[in-house]
Amino acid sequence: MMVRETVTIVNKTGLHARPANAFVKVSKDFACDIFLEKDTKKMNGKSILGLLSLGLNQGSQVDIIADGEDEQQALETLVNLVKSFTE
Repeated sequence: MMVRETVTIVNKTGLHARPANAFVKVSKDFACDIFLEKDTKKMNGKSILGLLSLGLNQGSQVDIIADGEDEQQALETLVNLVKSFTE
């Protein structure tokens, strides 16, 4: 089974290198596959280049998708992490 949740980027500067790096670092702690999807683009959540290529600015909505054994915990952790980016 796969889980997903839509989150809005609240950070003024969007999901730039520093928060994207934090997202990737936390994502790698989980065994499940993690993806971010915006419009028709779907990128590996464990790849900083993939995240940066989505061009997530403030107000962007993105789906966080987790698929695997610890998917629910990964989804909750990553949604809360993205919501905590407020710089």
